[in-house]
Amino acid sequence: MPFLEAHYHPFLFALMTLSGIAELGLTSFLISAGNENGTWPSPRYHSLLIMFCFNAAWTTLFSTTYVLWYLDGASHFLANVASSVIWLVVTSALWGTAAGIMHNTRTGGNCPRRDTLSRCRQSLTVEALGWTEFALCTLTMILTCLWMLSIRWRNKLGSETSGSERLV
Repeated sequence: MPFLEAHYHPFLFALMTLSGIAELGLTSFLISAGNENGTWPSPRYHSLLIMFCFNAAWTTLFSTTYVLWYLDGASHFLANVASSVIWLVVTSALWGTAAGIMHNTRTGGNCPRRDTLSRCRQSLTVEALGWTEFALCTLTMILTCLWMLSIRWRNKLGSETSGSERLV
């Protein structure tokens, strides 16, 4: 197994899992507190928090599955590079969309002169974790594609070398 695949892939997927767990906990809390008190800045914000909660559950479930498949070492139908790239593309789109919309929906800027535990800062944290997930997914996808290209390049280079050796 090549060095790149064996070392960075499970680490980045584990980071996605941990970040997804944090996002899931925070968005679940905010949705519950907002439903209990009926204090939503807008219906759009409520729907956006539900989208973040879905994204966090999606990311936690599948990134944990990829890590466990990797640690198991067994050959699973969905535990291949192609399926992880497809999942990363979809997940990057989900996180990028959610974080971008949250950036335009959330009010309060950087929450100046607000309490440490305010709704403004909690919303800012939801957005920050969304951008973090987007960056992790995009980075993992780019590194995985570069790894696949390097394998293809090495195989192509190896076949050209062996063909020229036969002519000599």
